[in-house]
Amino acid sequence: MIRVKNLRVPYDSVQPLEELAAERLKQSPCAVHGVIVVHQSLDARRRHGAPLAFVYILDVAVENERHVLAQFRKDADILPAPPAEPLVIATVGARTLRPIVVGFGPAGIFAAWVLARAGLAPLVLERGQDVDRRTQDVARFWQTGTLDPASNVQFGEGGAGTFSDGKLTARSNDSRMREIIEAFIQAGTPEEIRYLQKPHIGTDILRHVVKHLRMEIIRMGGEVRFCAQVTDVELQAGSIAAVVVNGTERILTDAVFLGIGHSARDTYEMLHTSGLVMEPKAFAVGLRIEHPQEFIDTMQYGDAAGSPHLPTADYTMTYRDPTGGRGVYSFCMCPGGLVVAAASEEHRLVTNGMSNYRRNSGVANSALLVQVVPADWGRDVLGGIRFQRELETRAYRLGGGDYRAPVQSVGDFLTGQTNTRDFVVSPTYQPGVAVADLRELLPAECTASLARALTFWESRMPGFSGVDVPLTGVESRSSAPCRLVRNTATMESVSAAGLYPIGEGAGYAGGIMSAGLDGMKAALAFLDKIK
Repeated sequence: MIRVKNLRVPYDSVQPLEELAAERLKQSPCAVHGVIVVHQSLDARRRHGAPLAFVYILDVAVENERHVLAQFRKDADILPAPPAEPLVIATVGARTLRPIVVGFGPAGIFAAWVLARAGLAPLVLERGQDVDRRTQDVARFWQTGTLDPASNVQFGEGGAGTFSDGKLTARSNDSRMREIIEAFIQAGTPEEIRYLQKPHIGTDILRHVVKHLRMEIIRMGGEVRFCAQVTDVELQAGSIAAVVVNGTERILTDAVFLGIGHSARDTYEMLHTSGLVMEPKAFAVGLRIEHPQEFIDTMQYGDAAGSPHLPTADYTMTYRDPTGGRGVYSFCMCPGGLVVAAASEEHRLVTNGMSNYRRNSGVANSALLVQVVPADWGRDVLGGIRFQRELETRAYRLGGGDYRAPVQSVGDFLTGQTNTRDFVVSPTYQPGVAVADLRELLPAECTASLARALTFWESRMPGFSGVDVPLTGVESRSSAPCRLVRNTATMESVSAAGLYPIGEGAGYAGGIMSAGLDGMKAALAFLDKIK
């Protein structure tokens, strides 16, 4: 195979890739016997009148490969395709104690997936419900405001990512990312996730994918229990010895993979009480902003907006506040999605963004977040949790105390008013919204930084911070509020051998792919240890 890099194709071209590859290699189309798309991105910069273009990396099967490569030996964009190197997981002999995986989000799923492939029959303990029951519980909450603290957007099969945009963006070049992608494809995702620059699954598909991954883990010898919350851990002589489930069942083990997620506040408190070394960490808080998707498409694509050849447009915003130095940025941008109720504790309100695979709601939303640091809450380990809870309690009260979310137009937010009732797009949050002054929600320094960012973005992209654009609060679960400190080499907790903090909840990942990779790497480190 020959790898062809940086192949630019007009966004509306319908010419087959085989023909384009043949033209690039100066070969007859008959000489090309196959094309594999390795990567596809969209260059939408529109500089100097240049048209939008897709940029490809292709692996091409062609006759007389050696001769063709010789013709292009001075061309840095044409070279031999590198060989694929699949991950090899050797089977380990039977052991007396089973490894335990706590949490069945991305980190827990792929830790269990590796352990099951190795023949170790892992036991997965998930505090929430299976994805089918969980979907019903979430739908009831959105429709009626009746929250189940054990089964919601944060807790249950698939983790918080199940009710999100389902982004599979990988910022790591680790080759093991490919194993995660292939596992997703085998579980039912579209094959395009192999090569898209910004692949996503969407909540509607992800619900089925996590169920299939669970079935595969079980097929390989693993076990998955739902409504099984780890309420205590037992350490002996500096090593993990047992876990306690639901306050009653004690299970002996010498390996625990803690994929608890960033919202397991009671578990953080239990681990801190148990003596695990933890440290506070920075995260970010803010509001959700919503626009008509048509506006975002036009902002990004210009006259090409609306073309069936183009994906639903997204955006990335950043701003460094010169007053105080806080960073302000967009996060979890959901094209064609919804703002959703994501609470996991009673009388506290949290927002998040999600979308389905087709991203066809007609509304774009994104979190606009302001960085906060341990100094903002006194630097104590669990102070970030207290900080989050205070914001969420305030949001609950501002919305009326029935899980309606407080909402305010950008114009009113900037001027300190609450006059606007008609927004450029109806807020999508369910079970509903109530107009309120969001300046009473965020800390004053965060409000000031966000206001300056909105003004700056409006000067660069007129309409983005339009006076009738709605803001909804509060977004407070962008990442873990603390970190479970671990040994860099072994990935074990510095407090206990055999205890592997993994994923977002451990403070070492952010997003589906990085969390999945973190769980996979920890399981592989354990396999190396026991070999």
